[in-house]
Amino acid sequence: MAEIGIFVGTVYGNALLVAEEAETLLKKQGHQVKVFEEGSLEAWQYYRHHFVLIVTSTTGQGDLPDSIAPLYDAIRDKVGYQPELRYGIIALGDSSYDFFCGGGHKLDDLLQEQGANRLGEMLEIDAIEQPEPELVALPWVEKWTQYFGQ
Repeated sequence: MAEIGIFVGTVYGNALLVAEEAETLLKKQGHQVKVFEEGSLEAWQYYRHHFVLIVTSTTGQGDLPDSIAPLYDAIRDKVGYQPELRYGIIALGDSSYDFFCGGGHKLDDLLQEQGANRLGEMLEIDAIEQPEPELVALPWVEKWTQYFGQ
């Protein structure tokens, strides 16, 4: 089974809730999973040779939450090319803001620039349409695991 690091960027706790629900689902499937509320570069370097799931919300200005911004900076400044990375992104946002799911897009853009392999499409969850983001995220996570054998 796969080893998966879930890296979380949260402001009010919704992204963490989604990450914890995903962790439960993935563990039931037999995977080894660890959630990082404030992920370190060291943890990232380990999981880039396995699987990474990013679950992040977005601030009102389209930025990453404070809990994941330092990791973003470290990846940008210290990691460089990482074609071995296989990842997925769940982005939480509010479509009434100009930069809907901007945090997720910012991380995705960086990882794509670094040659990483996104498994599937990024899941965007709109707080206006879905007050319980885990209800949308869990079916996506279950589908995301189909890429592990590739």
